[in-house]
Amino acid sequence: MDPDSPSAAEKATDGSRDRTLEPEHFPSRRKTFDMRVVVLTLLAAAIGVAAGGAAIVLLKLIGFITNLSFYGRLSTSFVSPQDNQLGLFVLIVPVIGGVLVGLMARYGSEAIRGHGIPEVMLSVLRNQSRIPARVGILKPVSTAIAIGTGCPFGAEGPIIVTGGALGSFVGQFLSTTDEERKILLSAGAAAGMSATFGSPVSGVLIAVELLLFELRPRSLIPVAVASAMAAALRRLSAAPWPMFPMQQLQSSGMAALVSYTLIGAIVGLASVGATRAVYAVSDAFARLPIHWMWWPAIGGLVVGIVGYILPETMGVGYVNIVRIFSGSLTEKALIMLFLLKFVSWAAALGSETSAGTLAPLFVMGGALGAALGGGASILFPQFGIDLRIAGIVGMAAMFAGASRALLTSIVFAFETTLQPLGLLPLLSGSSAAYMVSSLLMETTLMTEKVVRRGVFVPTEYTADFLTQTLVRDVASREVVSLAEHLTLAEVRTRITQGWPGSSYQGFPVLNDRGQLVGVVTRLDLLDPTRKPTELVGDLTIRNHAVIFEDNTLSEANALMVREGVGRLPVGDHDNNRKLIGIISRRDIMSARHRRMEQEYERQQGIRW
Repeated sequence: MDPDSPSAAEKATDGSRDRTLEPEHFPSRRKTFDMRVVVLTLLAAAIGVAAGGAAIVLLKLIGFITNLSFYGRLSTSFVSPQDNQLGLFVLIVPVIGGVLVGLMARYGSEAIRGHGIPEVMLSVLRNQSRIPARVGILKPVSTAIAIGTGCPFGAEGPIIVTGGALGSFVGQFLSTTDEERKILLSAGAAAGMSATFGSPVSGVLIAVELLLFELRPRSLIPVAVASAMAAALRRLSAAPWPMFPMQQLQSSGMAALVSYTLIGAIVGLASVGATRAVYAVSDAFARLPIHWMWWPAIGGLVVGIVGYILPETMGVGYVNIVRIFSGSLTEKALIMLFLLKFVSWAAALGSETSAGTLAPLFVMGGALGAALGGGASILFPQFGIDLRIAGIVGMAAMFAGASRALLTSIVFAFETTLQPLGLLPLLSGSSAAYMVSSLLMETTLMTEKVVRRGVFVPTEYTADFLTQTLVRDVASREVVSLAEHLTLAEVRTRITQGWPGSSYQGFPVLNDRGQLVGVVTRLDLLDPTRKPTELVGDLTIRNHAVIFEDNTLSEANALMVREGVGRLPVGDHDNNRKLIGIISRRDIMSARHRRMEQEYERQQGIRW
């Protein structure tokens, strides 16, 4: 609407004839759920099936390379390299794998280095959830080579990358927003986790805690459907029993529960040490006077040496987890498995070979937890400590401490064992590890690499205070306004004399009836090209933005940004020419500041 046109001038002087403003200058309320979510869910379902198929192919590829490298046979059956008869030649196999991985990283894509999850996080946080398609191919192949030649890793990290790459590719191929690509990427990642372990719920949770950084229906539903589809596909190709089967557990008494909590805290301390050790090794590799392409070969040599001493440290180690949960390993065997697996894992991961780190964390945590449980049961036999539960708690606590994905850790341990009586010890032990890790370490195994690249990683998911506070709670009722019949000379005199509100950058303009006709800026009022005899009404912006009392501060802030203003008149829904108050950007920031202060303000008092 042109304010200089006759119709505009006429409407400005007759509030009864123009009681409304143009709707595009009102705050827009964004729909959080619509039919677009249905489309994303259908796409996510297809991505879940594809990611599930990719997980099955990767496990077959790992089996093929393992059989070829350690047993000299052509087979895709999933086997452990620990029964090999290579003798000293076992030292060479991981080195060859490291050389191949280094070549693929240098001449294929540097993004395949490391255990995968930090790279996916970087894509979400910095690269608009765009993962190059070649990474989705090179990452699983390089990982299959690394694990198949004995590196102590798991397949879950690369599968998460591959599933995420599938989702990202679909999002890039179609017309999608950044948020929608993030949802599709996370759906693929969750499906990869679900297909690897048969754990659909923890697949959803790991996407929420490490990738989505939100918990909203529009993202949760597609991710959940993708994870369910991948788990269903896995059941068609694998046995129906849990990933880590074990005999039925018994309910824990109070003394045993306290013991499991302490075990979780100790394992949490170990997770802090493990995280720092990995990055210390990584920094040591960075100081070597050789190209990073050769680092995986050096890490592979350490893997070979440790594997010669204790073959159980090589490969994914799922068999070791089952043995830990069966209680068949001695105290000495558990301690040796934990220590040597840690050395092999830290050296290989620090060399930034292509790998997945969840499985080794589970092995180390399970071994340490069972060893601690065994020691405690010897000292305090009356507590009724179950070594199997101690192992489960250790497994979950190690992952909870290293990743801070607390809910994922608890639910994963339950889904892969299907032992409901282990849930209470898991909850207390994992929470203790989470607390210890949070107190002693600012970053995690998953986020340290991201933070080192200067990217902030969200760690707390809370409702935005601005979406919970209404304009009526903050807006000022004492409005400094101008009458449209005032001359610029009169207004300028008020400003120079320190009139209240003289420092404001904008003012509501009222007509003779006290109705809002528009706003005028301080810049226009002091414009030297304007004649002092001109009226304020001549400078008034008639078609202006208005906020309402029941709008949120978030909506007010968004409207200010959209309109390029720092102050908004607060109008009435029935008659937005009625001025109720005014809200400024400073009011919004002051409200947020008061909220932040309340988080640290301690009060004492009881109301009856």
